[in-house]
Amino acid sequence: MVFGMSTLTTSTAHAATLVMGTSPDYPPYEFQATVHGKTKIVGMDVAVGEKIAKDLGVKLVVKSMSFDSLLVALQTGKVDMVISGMNPTAARKKSVDFTHTYYQGGYSIVINKNDRGIYKNKDSFVGKTIGAQTGSTMYNESKKQTSGTTVKGMTSVSDLILALQSHKIQGVAMEKPSAQAYVANNKELAAIPSDFNLNASDTSAAVAFKKGSSALVHAANKSVDQIKTQNLVNKTYLPAAGKYLKTNTVNTSMWHYWKAFLTGVEYTLIITVCSVFFGFILGVLLALARMGQGGVFRTGLRWLATAYVEFIRGTPMMVQVMFVYFGLGLIVNLPALTSGIIAISLNSGAYVAEYIRGGINSVDAGQTEAARSLGMSSGATMRYVILPQALKNIWPSLGNEFITLIKDSSIVSIIGVSELIFQSNIVRSDTYRGVAPIAVIMVLYFILTFTASRILNYFERRMQHD
Repeated sequence: MVFGMSTLTTSTAHAATLVMGTSPDYPPYEFQATVHGKTKIVGMDVAVGEKIAKDLGVKLVVKSMSFDSLLVALQTGKVDMVISGMNPTAARKKSVDFTHTYYQGGYSIVINKNDRGIYKNKDSFVGKTIGAQTGSTMYNESKKQTSGTTVKGMTSVSDLILALQSHKIQGVAMEKPSAQAYVANNKELAAIPSDFNLNASDTSAAVAFKKGSSALVHAANKSVDQIKTQNLVNKTYLPAAGKYLKTNTVNTSMWHYWKAFLTGVEYTLIITVCSVFFGFILGVLLALARMGQGGVFRTGLRWLATAYVEFIRGTPMMVQVMFVYFGLGLIVNLPALTSGIIAISLNSGAYVAEYIRGGINSVDAGQTEAARSLGMSSGATMRYVILPQALKNIWPSLGNEFITLIKDSSIVSIIGVSELIFQSNIVRSDTYRGVAPIAVIMVLYFILTFTASRILNYFERRMQHD
């Protein structure tokens, strides 16, 4: 099906796909559930997306990422539409196009059940802290419409609930259906009216498309209008989501989710191993370029390598990951996993370059003189004499870099890569248990780093005896 635009992507010669971006930690809008033994994203918003895709005659592909990254992903072409309980506010309409609203709701504040006698509405939190999802309408309105109240933003609702239960914050502002879902599945929570002064656009949900997608918005509006006319949200979509929630919380043991944690370990190792490999190669090239002497070309390479190392070491890895995924996405559409590996490899290469440069400088100059006196070229001297000794000297530092990358791989969860942090967030929103999944991934990270340390120490001892 063609709409005169490149919004729909073709996966095969006969099957077009419509990529939906969402943040699956907001039941009953979107959340993770185990369906026929497999974990998938379900909920009211997914049903809306499926309806739109079916009416367009295309296949729906659901892509998960943090809520505050959704509009960036839409603008950079990572997704074709965003359905994530998003309010079509005036500020957002400047950046994206919205369909007609498919749901009209409201807001509540979730509190600890024991505090029901203390908090009545938003005005009860003077001197206290209210939490809300970063980038959401509730976050912005909480800052505008409360006085003497601290507003704390987090990217995940499951993180906010954990902060609430650990008494880091005193309330969480969210949509009424989501508040009801959390309260229904957690006896320690309660919901109170928010009493925020909001207009219709602030309490409604619509589908977002890239600016200028008028033909696709018009086509999607036909589906949205049918959803409203037939009252599908209340009659079909919300009841179906409720059934998933009931099934979802039957078994909340961490062992029940071993496949999710195993997937997280798998992706963590893939990212780490690939980043170490490519980071080491890049580090060697950068180190050699920084040590180049004489000639305009070598001088130019030395300045470029130095600038690269200083720039990478002077910017946060999270920003680098987002730049590779979203920034380069304007030029080439890279998958999230590939983007994560590239970003971490580029970051690691800068640090490895300094380790190698220090290792080369630590090799006695007499080694070079001896090798050259035997007729070895400068390239052969570096390859067979200097680098092996430098590698032996810097092995502990390289090992530390490898261990660090295992933990730093967690950063790519912000772009939807299914590593350990990402999977733990899924389990937390799936089970409504905040601490247990965190404890599990702490143990898993320790096992990974401890095992890697023992392997690296073994090879270090072998090097010392060679």
